Amino acid sequence: MTTDPQLDSTSLGPWGGSVDAQLLDTVRRSVLAQAGPVTELQVAAAVRESGRLLGASGSLMAMERITAELNGLGPLQGLAKDPEVTDIFVNAPDSVWLDRGSGPERVDVRFSSEGDLRALAVRLVASGGRRLDESSPCVDVRIAAGYRIHAVLPPISAAGTLLSIRIKRRTVLTLQDMENDGSLEPVVSQVLKSIMSHRLNFLISGATGAGKTTLLSALLGLCPVRERIVLIEDAAELEPEHPHVVTMEARHENAEGAGAVDLAELVRQALRMNPGRLIVGECRGREVRELLMALNTGHSGGGGTIHANSARDVPARLAALGALASMSPETVFLQGASALDVVIHLAQVQGRRVVAEIAVVELDHGRLEVVPALTRHATQPKEHSSSRGAGVTAGQGWPLLAQRLQLDEQLTPPPETT
Repeated sequence: MTTDPQLDSTSLGPWGGSVDAQLLDTVRRSVLAQAGPVTELQVAAAVRESGRLLGASGSLMAMERITAELNGLGPLQGLAKDPEVTDIFVNAPDSVWLDRGSGPERVDVRFSSEGDLRALAVRLVASGGRRLDESSPCVDVRIAAGYRIHAVLPPISAAGTLLSIRIKRRTVLTLQDMENDGSLEPVVSQVLKSIMSHRLNFLISGATGAGKTTLLSALLGLCPVRERIVLIEDAAELEPEHPHVVTMEARHENAEGAGAVDLAELVRQALRMNPGRLIVGECRGREVRELLMALNTGHSGGGGTIHANSARDVPARLAALGALASMSPETVFLQGASALDVVIHLAQVQGRRVVAEIAVVELDHGRLEVVPALTRHATQPKEHSSSRGAGVTAGQGWPLLAQRLQLDEQLTPPPETT
């Protein structure tokens, strides 16, 4: 099956040993010769019929390895079992990386060949109802197992097949959990709770992997049970702890190039569903027009996430997205100033995902401005985070934020003011 034992995907650490390549090929052929979906019973029978004496542990290893290749992530399946892994990146058959939240780490997992890597990518994309081939060389799709798959084929990728896997973890963190691990200062946590209770409209900004979806889920879990939350997402990832959540997911075009339903259309449909809170999981296209219009017409307490390098960069990002919807910057700024109240920015500080800033949104001489209200000290030690206001500085936007939140005595005195 392979001529280079160093690139043999059957001798990988995650399974604690090796599976003979010839056995793997024999069992795979036997199972695929049968009609219908692959089951563990079929795999077990094929292993027994191979005539190899593997023992109990060897048979179990072979079953797991073959089942993963036929139904799961193949040689990557063992990596996905680590509960801390959020992303897996494959840059080449012998270049596999994972992310546990502190940046990519290279791991000792390899594919036997470029063909095996491409076959896995094609199979994963097909399981999500899409096609990956020369006519569609770049595909992003969510599959039933809870993985978000992004694949790129040559010649778009100069080095070979590229595969990125985002793993959806079902553990929902609370604000208290984030306080405990140092992601939130106590005073910031209180302000976030007040933002939700006073139904301010918000955007959560940050880079990819900064924790925007995690924080958004935690905030939505604070909503009163009587509220109806309508979620609009490109790929369903939000799972707030709330009894009344409705999720609508965008649909990409099928193999014939038809049937697409984008986020802008879903926002329009959501407005007919009497949403208590309207949430767009990620604003990254012309749906920003529909969201800003919705938040300007009485739908308070809504918002979403947006990619931006800092809170101050959000107006420029909104203007760029508005251009996709044929909106001028001036129109975006006017709509945004009326629709949005606060921006919550996330960043990675010393390997930890933290709420780095809360800023207020206002209009200044026709331009949309994001004014810092609370800023976390970049070097704040975790052991000091239990002190009220420690590690947080109040900026020029703090008085306006306090006014919008109608802060009571439990949130005063304010943090240290510059």
